[in-house]
Amino acid sequence: MTFLMVLGREPKISLAELEAIFSSSKVKQIAPQLALVTAHSIPFNRIGGSIKAAQLINQPIQDYLSNLPAGKITLGISDYSEHANPRKTWDLALKYKNMLKRHNRNVRLVPNGKSPILTSATSHHNQLGEKTNHIEIVKFGKYTGISIGTQNITAYAKRDQARPARDAFVGMLPPKLAQILVNLATTGAKTGTILDPFCGTGVILQEAILMGYSAYGTDLSEKMIDYSRKNLDWITNRTLRLQKAGAPKLYLEPGDATSHKWQLAEPNFIASEIYLGHPLSAPPAEIKLKQLQQEAKILLTTFLKNISAQILSGTTLALATPSWKRSDGSYSGVNILDEIDKLGYNAIKYRYASYDDLLYHREDQIVARQIIVLRKK
Repeated sequence: MTFLMVLGREPKISLAELEAIFSSSKVKQIAPQLALVTAHSIPFNRIGGSIKAAQLINQPIQDYLSNLPAGKITLGISDYSEHANPRKTWDLALKYKNMLKRHNRNVRLVPNGKSPILTSATSHHNQLGEKTNHIEIVKFGKYTGISIGTQNITAYAKRDQARPARDAFVGMLPPKLAQILVNLATTGAKTGTILDPFCGTGVILQEAILMGYSAYGTDLSEKMIDYSRKNLDWITNRTLRLQKAGAPKLYLEPGDATSHKWQLAEPNFIASEIYLGHPLSAPPAEIKLKQLQQEAKILLTTFLKNISAQILSGTTLALATPSWKRSDGSYSGVNILDEIDKLGYNAIKYRYASYDDLLYHREDQIVARQIIVLRKK
């Protein structure tokens, strides 16, 4: 089957995630915000970088709609084609509604407003692709698909904002970025153990166990270990499947990532955000920037040297590292690629994303996250 994926705010990172999950041969970018994926199925709730997914159909859309199960139909259309406009999209929606009415079907249309595309919030709140007969038609040129779901912004917000222990000084890693890091590290594997050596408040560990992996977290700060334990107890208590026998296992302990000896004989995958430093309200001066870069480089390289002897050849590490905004608006991070080889790692390369493309940030953000993905030689 072929699926049309609507990529997120950082489309290159979204593409790298899809390549990691499905392999580059199964992914084809067809527009700046769109890609095709060939797969038996799409585990959409496990994907952090794509905001919508639709299964392409070969039959005429009228035939598909005519064969929907009995009951009221909620229908919306998103047309990502280059020359799409809201008037034509709405006219098409009315055409399908009138066709269904002739078959004695009750139809509610979801209005597009001033865009030919339904926002992800609109699609999600109308449960398009998530409930029977809640249909979103997704179009792009010659491609027509039926939505299988939209990014669950409500669940992300709850997992982010309702956690009992949060600390703005350790980066506030978004759950969707945590999912991306886990997917970049696991490269499609559905089981195994995720090690987060800089676990902070436990966001990566939380997303890992929700995705079905066992999780092992360490942090230099015992306070962060306590925060992680509180947050992971909270997510376990509100998630029934995490309370059952055979649920993913979790292990936490304090430890300095630059010298710690992890108890797990060989973690399967490593996903982590290294210390980003203190929050900044303005771009640092050049002298301060060089100091921050050097401190982060020492931390990162010392960690990579320490863990290298404790992991097997082929182990993948997906790491979020700091990158600072300069006064000209560009970002400058930790220059480590030249040293990767002698540290005993290879940098993973992607078909659609270069190293510089893997920068996760908001427009007003001073400290961004530069993602690097390495594999132990």
